[in-house]
Amino acid sequence: MEKLKCFIKDELTGWKNWEKIWLILNVAIIAILSLVLGDDIRGIVAAVTGVMYVVLTGKGKISGYLFGLINGILYAMISYEAQYYGEVMLNVLYYIPMHFVGWVMWKKHIDDNTKEIVKERMPLKLEIILMVLSLLAIVVYGYVLKLLGGSLPYIDSVSTCLSVLAMILSVRRMIEQWVLWTIVNAVTVYMWVIDYMNGGSDVAMLLMWMVYLANGIIILIKWIKDMRKQ
Repeated sequence: MEKLKCFIKDELTGWKNWEKIWLILNVAIIAILSLVLGDDIRGIVAAVTGVMYVVLTGKGKISGYLFGLINGILYAMISYEAQYYGEVMLNVLYYIPMHFVGWVMWKKHIDDNTKEIVKERMPLKLEIILMVLSLLAIVVYGYVLKLLGGSLPYIDSVSTCLSVLAMILSVRRMIEQWVLWTIVNAVTVYMWVIDYMNGGSDVAMLLMWMVYLANGIIILIKWIKDMRKQ
């Protein structure tokens, strides 16, 4: 019980007023809009936990992985119904296990003063190598999804392949992850717009990814400032 109290205290430490408002507004907006637009409880919970995951990890708080785990399970179910098989495999086979890995890895690198994780940046040479490998993976995986009959196979592949790399960088606490997340978020917003236009009812998923996109840009700027302080 004492460890739990200390954990909660650390997670609540270091929040600026605008960051608290930012978190509350994100959750409130997506929950209210989802309700108004008629999404079901599963979609709303997935959207809210997803936003909590993004904001908390963006803040450098390890508790983000708990919300990410819930989001991954629900989002996989919703994506399966929309025939976005790349998203399903990404969450079931990769995201969900990686949330446990991220928890363990981040726990080793918490700054004693800020109670946030210590941020890192990767070398330029490694950035170029990963970029080339990602392009190859997108083409190959897109072809596989096309054979499976998935919706928007190559767009789905961009989202999936870059998400795999971004999650690795997230676990490694690399700032470059937020550049990739921004690309992933923009592509995935497009996917759910198409799904909605084709008669889909998962409005909360579209709203969630729109919020992800805005947050990714804000968090990238925050991490740049934090690294300058480090």
